[in-house]
Amino acid sequence: MILKRTVIYPKDIQRITGKSVRTGRRILERIREQKGKEKHQLITVSEFSDYTGIDAETVQEYLTD
Repeated sequence: MILKRTVIYPKDIQRITGKSVRTGRRILERIREQKGKEKHQLITVSEFSDYTGIDAETVQEYLTD
């Protein structure tokens, strides 16, 4: 069984979008606000996909462990 990471980080967003890590942090912050999450709560790949409109499978291809 191959396990896939379900959480996305600013560095992942940088790889996907070509934007800076700081922009990745801002995107995660906006998703947290939209989803009503607290600062310490993590963002999943599916939440990131819903927010950006990028397919979850495409996002998974960019994730490295």
